[in-house]
Amino acid sequence: MLDLERLTQAVGDLDEAEVESLLKEFVSSNPSSDETDAVVGACQQGMAIVGDLFEKNVYFVGDLIFAGELLTKSIDILKPVLVADKSKKIGTIVLGTVEGDLHDIGKNIFASMVEAAGFEVYDLGIDVPASAFVDKVKEVKPQIVGMSGVLTLALDSMKATVDALKEAGVRDEIKIIIGGNPVTEDACKQIGADRFTTNAAEGVKYCREWVK
Repeated sequence: MLDLERLTQAVGDLDEAEVESLLKEFVSSNPSSDETDAVVGACQQGMAIVGDLFEKNVYFVGDLIFAGELLTKSIDILKPVLVADKSKKIGTIVLGTVEGDLHDIGKNIFASMVEAAGFEVYDLGIDVPASAFVDKVKEVKPQIVGMSGVLTLALDSMKATVDALKEAGVRDEIKIIIGGNPVTEDACKQIGADRFTTNAAEGVKYCREWVK
């Protein structure tokens, strides 16, 4: 099994060569789904180190962007062991960063992972108004809607989107998952979502459970 602490540190150090080497070796070992989830978790812990160093002014915006690209590349390397059955889609998800928020690293990681898990993903991008979520849900009739946000103001946008889905009469037909730094259990209840997570691997598990 891969040394998880070593992987976490490599991500935190933005050591692309080390991360790539460790992950390729891991994929070639034919790992179990639990082992793969643990490795994804280790990558995310590495991103937490990056975030801490950014707050301490050790890393800067360019480093954050590189870290996001490194994590996306990591998920791409892991895709062969994340995919259960490529031949059939297990469900459909509409996904987006809510209005007023332009952050997409977490959303992109989650999108890559749920796609690898067998979902058809409609990614609406960033700064997505409630009306755009409603229109897409009516169009593609997904089982799940995922909303992402990093800024505190994203919570208000998430609630506005859930309210808009209710007004459109489609809220009861879907499950809603929210993710990002400001989300908590209390926020989840106030927004009216079904689940919240700050961990992409955990979010994928919830989505799998919903479509079983």
